[in-house]
Amino acid sequence: MRSTKTYTLDNSLEFKFKLLQWAQQFDEIMWLDSNKYSQQYASYDAVLAIDAFTLIKTDCHNGFDKLKEYQEQTADWIFGYLSYDLKNDTERLVSKNQDYLDFPDLYFFQPKKIFLLKDNELEVQYLRMVDDEMDEDYKLIHAFPSSIEVANEDSPCGKVKISLRITKDVYKEKIQEMLAHIHRGDIYEANFCQEFYAENSCIAPLETYYHLNQISTPPFATFFRMNQQYLLSASPERYLRKEGNRIISQPIKGTAKRSPVDEDDKRLISELEKDPKERSENVMIVDLVRNDLSRTASKGSVTVEELCKVYTFKQVHQMISTVTSEINSGTSPVDVIRTTFPMGSMTGAPKISAMQIIEDLEESKRGLYSGAVGYFTPEGDFDFNVVIRSILYNAAKQYISYTVGGAITSKSDPDKEYEECLIKAKAMREVLEGL
Repeated sequence: MRSTKTYTLDNSLEFKFKLLQWAQQFDEIMWLDSNKYSQQYASYDAVLAIDAFTLIKTDCHNGFDKLKEYQEQTADWIFGYLSYDLKNDTERLVSKNQDYLDFPDLYFFQPKKIFLLKDNELEVQYLRMVDDEMDEDYKLIHAFPSSIEVANEDSPCGKVKISLRITKDVYKEKIQEMLAHIHRGDIYEANFCQEFYAENSCIAPLETYYHLNQISTPPFATFFRMNQQYLLSASPERYLRKEGNRIISQPIKGTAKRSPVDEDDKRLISELEKDPKERSENVMIVDLVRNDLSRTASKGSVTVEELCKVYTFKQVHQMISTVTSEINSGTSPVDVIRTTFPMGSMTGAPKISAMQIIEDLEESKRGLYSGAVGYFTPEGDFDFNVVIRSILYNAAKQYISYTVGGAITSKSDPDKEYEECLIKAKAMREVLEGL
């Protein structure tokens, strides 16, 4: 079905920059970049998929069944996303909050052209209908400029004025309501989020992505275009990965700010490692993930490989755990996702009760935020991130949005939770408002 060719690159970093610029001519773009972040589970440094041959776009109703049929019938690479609101397909839940972005609940496409970059080797896979364009495309890519200044200089959009969907006082009131649920025993933990937005505003998507990625350099960066709708993501979190019969989940819970002073930065890491609230948040979500994975796992195969390890990123320190399982060879990859979605780090425990309470207290539909972006391979393997630290943009509506949140437990202090939200929002705010 696909023709494959391999090229050796002299400068892979420069080529990545040129490749993403060249891709902007297409209406369907999925760019995934690890930024060379050191991690145990990774196949490629960067992946580009462009130009849909086939696609599926649907609301949450029977969404996973439709995806399963599409993935099995296509038997090829497919790239796309799962929105948070597919929770309504897995459980008896609803999404009644206002949707300002109008992204479909589920979207995947089969690209005509795929670029897989690892070190200085570029593997190109084209559907045979376009494989005569490989060498010409490669030449055209090399002709693009190689500096970010050139890409930025003619941007028609200026700084964006961001508004808050809820004020700080209202946020604190909602946290108190969440705490009341916890103290009554309705839930142990829930992820509460708030939206920051701009109406009648525009951004240059590629330049905005470059800036966001430059100041964050996360392991799961994404530039996604679906006609006039964009996701620009600096996500540090993996949702779920499948390698053969092995499933890997890496939930994040626990955040600390960075310090430019090395001694202070080390102290912040140590404090995060020992913080009982942050550790309890992480452990509760690990238990939830273990339970989710057990629904498709071979008996006794669910393992916590790493518990509450602190990883450092440009903007923040994060506490990450790694949970793995083994599945039988006949298990559908879509069913593995269906039985674990949405990811525990963005919901809470118990999961269904937490999602019900979240829906009642939040003011806008999450949509793609706190969903997942990634791909399936022809062999049925997959890799998906968690859509956090991300800017969502509907160019047709001139609507820009980013959402941040945090885990609320019995030990949560509303003022400190709000401060944590601002830490997480810092990169997006800096990119959009130039602060």
